[in-house]
Amino acid sequence: MGMPLEMNTMIVTKGKEKRINHNDFVLVKEGYRLYPIDIPIEVKKTIQGETTGTGLIKKVEWENNSTTITYQLVSLNSTN
Repeated sequence: MGMPLEMNTMIVTKGKEKRINHNDFVLVKEGYRLYPIDIPIEVKKTIQGETTGTGLIKKVEWENNSTTITYQLVSLNSTN
């Protein structure tokens, strides 16, 4: 039996990210997702929205049909 896997090239937060310290965030997404690690990628609130910044994913964890990513916001385009 196969495992459904989605490959993502941007971080879409939908406002569900949690700050763990100054520029580091944790985000839990439904399903199993693969992200590039230690490569700057766009951070957006919605998939169709404007880029709010650039992030570096530091850690990806898969568990119970969910993906948890820990990322560092390295640049911010807007404060809203």
